[in-house]
Amino acid sequence: MKVLILSASPREDGNSHLLARAAGDGARSSGHDVEHLFLDEYVDRMLGNCRRCRLTDGRCSLDDRYEELLLEHLLTADGVIYAMPLYFYGMPGRLKTVFDRLFCYTANSAPQQDLVISGITNKRIGVLISCEESYVGATQGVIAQFHELTRYLQQELVGVVVGNANSRGEIVHDPSDPVSRAGDLGTRLFDIRVTDYRLDTERSNKVWGPRP
Repeated sequence: MKVLILSASPREDGNSHLLARAAGDGARSSGHDVEHLFLDEYVDRMLGNCRRCRLTDGRCSLDDRYEELLLEHLLTADGVIYAMPLYFYGMPGRLKTVFDRLFCYTANSAPQQDLVISGITNKRIGVLISCEESYVGATQGVIAQFHELTRYLQQELVGVVVGNANSRGEIVHDPSDPVSRAGDLGTRLFDIRVTDYRLDTERSNKVWGPRP
């Protein structure tokens, strides 16, 4: 399988990068093909007014590398792991822009609509968050946002790892061992069982029995 790891922090020696690197090592240990990219090398422009800035053929005119990131990396991945520091109790702006600008490629007026919709769905998703605060509520907003994003995009959110740190590199001292947990998420990205039952769902009375 192909795993794309997207780092939303430009700090290549930051705490979220350590989590990303651990997840990548874990995915490689399971035999997966891993690609690790930094968003600051691809995303510079925010979502504009598509009614004004689309090219005459319907394509997006924003002049950064977002389209390359989307078409050549995100769509071709079987699983995506997003690594980020917590910014003001939410995801960093560049990462939010990744999702905002999907509109430019999924709207009815977008020539790549069918390609993007078919390629962005049915992926396994992991989230890694570096956060200074240990207060549980600090990360709940961004986690809830990923629940809704993955639901809307018909993806499976298979795991979230939160580590507490501020100074660069100190996440390795978090006693909850988020670095090892990030590695485990990468290792089991395609094996983690996700269940989301409804009242009429047919299911066994055993959680760890054979999969239906």
